[in-house]
Amino acid sequence: MHDLVIRNGRIVDGTGAAAFAGDVAVTDGRITEVATHIDGLARRQIDADGRLVTPGVVDIHTHYDGQVVWDPDVTPSCWHGVTTVVTGNCSVGFAPCAPEMRDTLIEMMESVEDIPASALRAGMEWSWESFPEYLDALARTPRTLDVGTQIPHAPVRMHVMGERGIRNEPATPADIAAMAALVREAIAAGALGFSTSRTMLHHSRDGVPIPGTYAAEDELFGIGEMLRDLGRGLYEVVPSGVAGEDLDGPAREVEWMARLAAHIGRPVCFLLTQNNGRPEAWRECADAAAAAQARGDQLVLQVAGRPSGLLFGLGTTYHPLDDRPSFKALAELPIDVQGARLRDPAVRAAILAEEQTYDDPYRAFLRTHWERMFPFGDPIDYEPGPEQSIAGLAAAAGVSPAALLVDLMAADPSMLFMAHIINYAHGDAETVREMLTHPGTTLGLSDGGAHVAIICDASIPTTMLTHWARDRSRGERLPLEFVVKRQTSDTARLYGLHDRGVIAPGRLADLNVIDFERLAVRRPELVWDLPGGGKRLVQRADGYVATVKSGEVTVEHDELTGARPGRVVRG
Repeated sequence: MHDLVIRNGRIVDGTGAAAFAGDVAVTDGRITEVATHIDGLARRQIDADGRLVTPGVVDIHTHYDGQVVWDPDVTPSCWHGVTTVVTGNCSVGFAPCAPEMRDTLIEMMESVEDIPASALRAGMEWSWESFPEYLDALARTPRTLDVGTQIPHAPVRMHVMGERGIRNEPATPADIAAMAALVREAIAAGALGFSTSRTMLHHSRDGVPIPGTYAAEDELFGIGEMLRDLGRGLYEVVPSGVAGEDLDGPAREVEWMARLAAHIGRPVCFLLTQNNGRPEAWRECADAAAAAQARGDQLVLQVAGRPSGLLFGLGTTYHPLDDRPSFKALAELPIDVQGARLRDPAVRAAILAEEQTYDDPYRAFLRTHWERMFPFGDPIDYEPGPEQSIAGLAAAAGVSPAALLVDLMAADPSMLFMAHIINYAHGDAETVREMLTHPGTTLGLSDGGAHVAIICDASIPTTMLTHWARDRSRGERLPLEFVVKRQTSDTARLYGLHDRGVIAPGRLADLNVIDFERLAVRRPELVWDLPGGGKRLVQRADGYVATVKSGEVTVEHDELTGARPGRVVRG
């Protein structure tokens, strides 16, 4: 008697091999048989005729470090076929943490990852100081999916060096030894790796770069040697220049990261995007990573699955009109009331008569690049053409871009818009396709749980299937088998999670049954469901017939079932 048999599916097993028709049997949370036809009874059967059967998605770049304390479902990732998330990225997190440092770490998370401090203060239930205690605290809560985490550099540095660490003073040999000991303790307890950040964009509320931003090589290598000695864990780096703030940064950083990978014999994974100032510079870093891999060193470039930027609309953090006094005056009103006010000719005229004066670089982008701003249609197109931009639509209508924007929001106050900032320098997503297929790269950068009123890229796993494997019309698509492998076995293997990511006997029964023809991402929406009533963007999907985590159906017909077999993953 099997616990579960998925019958008659089109199995895409996560290895990159061609899809095939067959059944999958599950018992005690593990896949027990994969065959053209499986005999025997089952406590439950899922008819997958005409549907895809894939491994569950392993999303390696999220920031649910605080959210997993209060949200056992880990939304919105659970709605997009994700069965494992990795947190502790970008050098920020909540362990180790002495009680007197809690508020400092909360404010740092708010500043770096745009997660409201008010929500973190209301939702966090502190029951730990050390990193092993943090893992134990997370393990006490059943959840919809598995959670693995890394130990972040910033809290480690603060824990050891106090104010000296916060001020980014050089670490002494004693400091480095103490930090390395904390990392060793965390990896031994089950941390999946260590993360650090070197970008100036990651700073505290007062503008000071977070601890570790200027760490010297003795500190960076001294910590990395702990991974080497244990033979476990990944080393994640957010390099200088990752968002275009230092055009020479990534190429400069890749040199020491290649040496680090060779020195410690462990995977070193660094983040990279295409920036507008030097749109071909990413290739130099990707080629360096591929060359390191050819030498036997594990240097990997982490890239996103679609163009990235800012989401804006009524109620969001950024908006191209929010320095105009008449528009800003509406900000505290309910969204539907704002829409009604925008339909008032006098209010509309007042807004359009006012000037924009942004100094903030993100707001300056919104002020000057109407050609890179696009309204979200239904279905969403993450690779729109120039004629679909605010500039293109306004020119066709014979009105100003600002006037068109006001009219669109007045007609649909819930409408959201995307301002493409990175990975769209040439006006399409061809660079993203090249990044995804480059031998030096891996898929990541969903940032699930972060930048909660600016982006909603936790839906990238669904976009990978819909846009790249089925819908793309502005260039070459990607094979379905490649897309599935990219976000299942490739990401699992990078983090040493060899029990998942592939549909094969003995592996965890982490599976998706997908109505591929109907699969779609819905429009993002603002909700006020954070602790304390804070707002965030969430995005649902259609087409997930079932998501199975460790043999239990957690999502059925796009809705959560209430099953919570997820656990803390220890490396």
